[in-house]
Formats: sequence, structure tokens, C-alpha cells
Amino acid sequence: MKKYIGIIVLVLFIVFALLAKELFFIVQETDQVIVTQFGKPVGEAITTAGLRFKLPWQKTIYFEKRVLRWDGDPKDMPTKDKRNIFIDTTARWQITDPLLFYQAARNINGAAKILDGYIDAATREVISKFNHVEAIRSSNRIIAIVQEENVQYDVSLVKEAMVKIEFGRDSLTALILKNAAKKIKDTGITLIDVKIKRINYIDEVLKDVYRRMIAERNRIAEKYRSEGKGQRAKVEGQIKKELQTIQSQSYRKVQVIRGKADAEALKIYADAYGQDPDFYGFLKTLETYEQTLDEKTTLILGTNSEYFRLLKGFRLNEE
Repeated sequence: MKKYIGIIVLVLFIVFALLAKELFFIVQETDQVIVTQFGKPVGEAITTAGLRFKLPWQKTIYFEKRVLRWDGDPKDMPTKDKRNIFIDTTARWQITDPLLFYQAARNINGAAKILDGYIDAATREVISKFNHVEAIRSSNRIIAIVQEENVQYDVSLVKEAMVKIEFGRDSLTALILKNAAKKIKDTGITLIDVKIKRINYIDEVLKDVYRRMIAERNRIAEKYRSEGKGQRAKVEGQIKKELQTIQSQSYRKVQVIRGKADAEALKIYADAYGQDPDFYGFLKTLETYEQTLDEKTTLILGTNSEYFRLLKGFRLNEE
């Protein structure tokens, strides 16, 4: 008898072990669970961690408790001032009512479709009521800086930057969040925030923006170029003035030195002439010959010429 009891206990233990995973389930801190029976939810959602019991024919569906992120696709949207802009949005959301969420979305993919529809619709509705500069800028800081520093700008090139806004991007995103959250509340989803990641113009407007940016940069570059040319002319003028001063001072010193040298030479010549006038005359005659005669010069001299007499005397002395 005892043998049969042991076998029965062992069989019951094995059966219980096999059924354990069908009877019990674990809820983690980051999970929230609903139990379904034949496709329909049974009881309330389980949102606290721990070991839970269910019937073998019941199923568990797990949902994320943490904050999730949604990223939309860039959409072409018209503004109040008839500008088409691409807006790329992102949002953070959380499943706060698992039962409603299961009935409305079933899973994360279904939630993404719901968020796509509601957030894009709310964004389009808000953007269409405001001028595009309200979505692009968040403050009037640029205008304040220009006025404070008294910077001169070509208003025709930066007119969008100088337009005063009343709301700004932050206010618009808050309005988008409010409108989308109101419409999505019955799906078990809570929107935490909505942000505009990026705003871009359509190709036609973008080309015009780039042209204006290039024109503005060229104007600024030309201004710097003009200032540089002015500084260059100023520096070159100063250099030329200093060079002329140096040259004039050097020329004056040269003339003084040359005058002193000429005076000294005249003094030497005068002293030499005073000591031997004939010898001095002879030297000056030789200098004259050296300066006036060369190898191509032909002279016709008379026999009574003083020049002929000197040359003839020089030749006789050589012989």
C-alpha cells in the first residue's frame, strides 16, 4: 500500500510540476499584465511585481510599464502664411491603462499607428493656425541682440529673423501635446510630451532661403573685404611715408658726406697746385686724356701741338 501511495505522490508531483508554468506567472517591476480567457480580459490589470496564479486555460499578455518613445515621419504641412514646411516630431508616452490599451491597440505596433494618427493630426491642426516663423523660433532673442548692440543688417535678407513672434515653437508644441493627449486618452495611452525634432522648408522655399543666406554672407564678406582694403591702404601709406622719411634723411647724410669729401679733395688739389703747379697741370692733362680718348679715337695733330709734343716726348723716353 505504501508503495502505491509513493507512486501516486510522485505522479502528482510530476503533474504539478508540468502544470506549474501554466498555473503561475511572474510579474517584473517593469511589466504590467492582463489575463485573458478565450480572448477576453479577466479581472483587473496586474501592475505590481510578484508571483501570480492563473488557470491553465488562461493566457497572460505583458505590457511595458516604462516610458516609451515614438518617432514620426517628416510630414509636409501648410502654415497660416501659405508656407509648406516639413515637420519631424517625436514624443514620449506610457501605457497607463493596460485594459484600455489592449482593447484599442493590442500591442506596440498598434500603439504606433494610433500615435501616428493623433499626433500628426494635432500637429497639422496647430501648424495651420500660425505663421511659419512661430514654429521655427522660440523667442525674440535675435531682435533683442540687434537692438541692444545696434547692429546694422540688411532687413530684406533677414526679414524672417527680425519678425517678432507672439507664441514660438515651445508654445506650439505644448498646444500640440494638449490637443493630442485629449484625443488619445481613451486608448490607455498617456502622452508625456511632444517635441519638434526638425523643421525644414520644401525644395522651392529652401532654394530661396539658401539664396538669401548666400547673398547675406557675400554682403558681410564684401564689408570685411572693404575694411581690409582700407586698412591695407592705410598701412601702405604709412610705410611709404616712413620710407620717404628714411630716404630723405639718408640722402641728406649722403650729400653732407659728399660735400665734405669734395671739400677735402679740393683742399688736397689746392695744396698740390700750390706746391708744384706744373706737376698739377700735368696730372690734370693726363686725366683729360683718359676721359676723352679710347681705342677707337683718331686724332689729327699738328707738329707744334702741345699734345703731340707730350706724346712724342713720351715715345722718345721709351726708346
